[in-house]
Amino acid sequence: MSQSFIMPGFRLTLAFTLFYLGLVVLIPLSTLVFKSLQLGWSDYISIITHERVLTAFRVSFVTSLIAALVAGLFGFIIAWVMVRYSLTGKRFLDALIDLPFALPTAVAGVVLATIYQPSGMLGKWLIDNFGIKVAYTPLGIVVALIFIGIPFVVRTIEPVLQEFDTSMEEAASSLGATRWQVFVKIIFPNIFPAMLTGVSLAFARGVGEYGSVIFIAGNLPYVSEIVPLLIVTKLEQYQYAGATAIALTMLVLSFILLLFINLLQRWVRTRSGQL
Repeated sequence: MSQSFIMPGFRLTLAFTLFYLGLVVLIPLSTLVFKSLQLGWSDYISIITHERVLTAFRVSFVTSLIAALVAGLFGFIIAWVMVRYSLTGKRFLDALIDLPFALPTAVAGVVLATIYQPSGMLGKWLIDNFGIKVAYTPLGIVVALIFIGIPFVVRTIEPVLQEFDTSMEEAASSLGATRWQVFVKIIFPNIFPAMLTGVSLAFARGVGEYGSVIFIAGNLPYVSEIVPLLIVTKLEQYQYAGATAIALTMLVLSFILLLFINLLQRWVRTRSGQL
């Protein structure tokens, strides 16, 4: 029996899916590719290998990766507390977790820059006591990306913890396993695929983030300039060829990284199913 008979409305939903992908995803991306093809290969290589461009790519990807890993750690802790413990004002805390989703990114950037600037409440304290400057440095970018990335991790781990069968923990404890052994051998392998998904989403969001970063980063070329800002700068200077070349490179690198992460997630889930 064909799949169209097994799933009612299969052809209609497939047509809608292809229409959506073509109109919203493929057409804009193909325009970007065709615009970049107007450049010669030597011009394209010259643009993307410029020292300023390479530095911007390094800043964007390195800070996004660090922020995603930190968000993975703290996001797991937050999800664990929200699921495993009864807290006063839990609904209020739950709403605060989603605040970065609803808060305009520019507003978040202004608030973070105000707090962490050298004369700000936390910024002055960090400089006076530890000599750490956050605002207008790559560290400020990491802080901003952690702020927007944690909700992705929390919301992907929470459902897995809620559905986790605690009887497995009780059985392991009754057999003499310590709490740490229970966590490492039983809990963590079950939540790791969800945690990896959350970290991947945080990383993907961080690579393309603009609004919450530009206010706290300082936007210094060769120091704290991110790729999205560099693209906007070239567009403002009417350097459309350079902007499209950088954007296409960003698109290809992001796609390769996301493809690798998806393959890694599939491998982890397969391994978890075999254990």
